Amino acid sequence: MVKDYFKIENEVIIITGGSGKLGSIYSDYLAFRGANVFSFDILGNPNDEGKFGKDPKNSKLEYIEVDITEKSSIEYGLNQIIKKGLQPTGLINNAAIDSSPSTDSKDTGPLEDLPIESWDKVLDVNLKGTFLTSQIIGSQMAKNKKGSIININSHYGLISPDHRIYDFTKKSGVDFYKPIAYSVSKSGIINFTRYLATYWAEKNIRVNTLTLGGVYSEQDPRFVKEYSKRVPLGRMARGEEYCGPILFLISDASSYMTGSNLIIDGGWTAW
Repeated sequence: MVKDYFKIENEVIIITGGSGKLGSIYSDYLAFRGANVFSFDILGNPNDEGKFGKDPKNSKLEYIEVDITEKSSIEYGLNQIIKKGLQPTGLINNAAIDSSPSTDSKDTGPLEDLPIESWDKVLDVNLKGTFLTSQIIGSQMAKNKKGSIININSHYGLISPDHRIYDFTKKSGVDFYKPIAYSVSKSGIINFTRYLATYWAEKNIRVNTLTLGGVYSEQDPRFVKEYSKRVPLGRMARGEEYCGPILFLISDASSYMTGSNLIIDGGWTAW
C-alpha cells in the first residue's frame, strides 16, 4: 500500500497571523485537509465579525486571541490547546508587519527620515514575535520529539526591493519606499531557521523557511503592472498557490528537509 506522505489529518497546527489575508487562506486549507488548526492572532475570525473560538463553518479551525510579542500571551494560547488534550505538531510563523504602496506615512518615507519607532515596531513583530512563538511552541514540540516549523519569508529577505516599481506613487504626491526594517527582518528569518534546524534536529523538529513573492490583492493597477514586469512568469501570485508548498513543508512529504529555504516567487530571484 502506498503511503500518503501529504496526509495531515488530525495533526495540530498553530499559525500566527491566521486571520490575515494569506493566513486565513492557509488556515482554511489546512483545516480542509483535516488538521486541527489554531489561529494565533490579535484579530479573530475574518468571516465572523472578528469573533474568537471555533469557526462555525469548520470545527477543525479555531481562533485564539494571542499577541505574539508577549510571551505570556503565547503561553496562554498554547495552554488553551493543551487543555483540549492536544499537543502541537506544526507551527507556521506567518504573522508580520508589511507596508503596501497605498500606505502613506512616515513608516514608508525616505530612509533618512525613518522614525526609530517604525524600525522597532516591525522588528518587534517580524523577528521578536517569531522568536517567542518558536521558543514556546517549539519547546513543547521538542518535549514530544515531533514537529515541523515553517517560517514565512519574503523574497525581499533575499534581495533589495526594486524601488523603481513604486515610482508611480510620486505622481500622486506620495514618496513611497519599501521599509528597510521589513527587508532586514525577513533576511534575519533565514538564519533564524538554520539555527533552529540544527539546534532541534536531535529532537525530531524540522525547521524550514518558505520564501514568497508578491500576492495579488486588488492593488493599484500601476503597481501590479510594474511588479509583474519583473517576474519571469509575468504576474503576481494568487494566495492559494502557496497552500501546496505549505502542505509539503508541514507534512511528512518533506521529512528529510530541514534548515532549507524554499523559494516560490514566480522566478523573480532567478533573473
